[in-house]
Amino acid sequence: MDKPVKKPKVTNFSSGPCAKHPCFDIANLKDALFGRSHRSKDGKARINYAVSRMRELLGLPDDYLMAIVPGSDTGAIEMALWNILGERGVDVFYHDAFGQYWARDVVNNLHLDDVRIFRADYGSLPDVSNVDGGRDLVFVFNGTTSGVRYPNLDFVPENREGLSICDATSAVFAYDMDWKKLDVVTFSWQKVLGGEAGHGVLILSPRAAKRIDRSVPAWPIPRLFNLKTADGLLNRKIFEGNTINTPSMLCIEDLIDALAWAKDLGGLPALMRRTADNLATIAAWVDKSDWCSFLCADPASRSSTSICLKVKDAAFNALSVDEQKAILMEMFDYLADNDVAHDVASYKDAPVGIRIWGGATVEKSDIKALLPWLDYAFYKFFTAKRA
Repeated sequence: MDKPVKKPKVTNFSSGPCAKHPCFDIANLKDALFGRSHRSKDGKARINYAVSRMRELLGLPDDYLMAIVPGSDTGAIEMALWNILGERGVDVFYHDAFGQYWARDVVNNLHLDDVRIFRADYGSLPDVSNVDGGRDLVFVFNGTTSGVRYPNLDFVPENREGLSICDATSAVFAYDMDWKKLDVVTFSWQKVLGGEAGHGVLILSPRAAKRIDRSVPAWPIPRLFNLKTADGLLNRKIFEGNTINTPSMLCIEDLIDALAWAKDLGGLPALMRRTADNLATIAAWVDKSDWCSFLCADPASRSSTSICLKVKDAAFNALSVDEQKAILMEMFDYLADNDVAHDVASYKDAPVGIRIWGGATVEKSDIKALLPWLDYAFYKFFTAKRA
């Protein structure tokens, strides 16, 4: 097999932090409020401007609350779980590493008595036929570590009594969010918008806000996660630009820049179209591949952002897991050393394989250029060595 000549122009395929948008220039951030307080009039105005632009891009209902919170998506979802759960039974559905983390938190840290766990192996979705609208529901929309997503939210009861709590960190800005099915949504803009890491976003429906107003958690909540005022009600100032802790004003400016790019591109439909095209590009290659396939067998459930692949070659799969990892690491090191692709290994807890970020900030042309290199690297480090 001949070594490819053309390389991707941008070689960053990490699933977080993700590639910057194609028009990114550090000079775009020159007006960030360096050295200014986030609590100043100007600081709050910039934070609220960023939030308002996110609301506009997502088409968030007017009565939903949105706030920037600390700790990336992890901080946002933990904040939701610790402030909201406890009023009724909880169902946790998971199919990736992070969904499993949230299930462990509910059971091991909050020590709730009435918890049901529904899980699926990597590459599949859990059976949602047991969803009970009378219970709280916790789930990950798009498994960043598994490459599996819910094709829709039809399984969430519209006339539910419980709350639906959705970790949507690699879904927001890539899929059409069915807001009427969602009471709590968390994400980080480091994913589909390619922003800098460390900050999360928390969205609350009116029902979720009322739950926090009346909830009395049976556990202490650290200040960094506390959504309540001294009188026990929801601290609505957090959703008016008064962030819990100090955000990076450079990251806020970077977010605003990414949102401007998204708006110029054509808004949410354009972002969704770009990520769908990236998945289609890889799917066309997989269809012809004699060694690679999707981790997720069901095309309707395949993530278009965190695209997870596995090796289907029988001889490769006859090797031990450690041997498989060693071969793939040789491949990945080779691709990185030749400035072809960085950070394309599967997640540490996921099955051995390849993970390519296909979010909206990644150009389809770069994915097209990457794929022949994957073929060549597999040939070089496995097929040719066995011949």
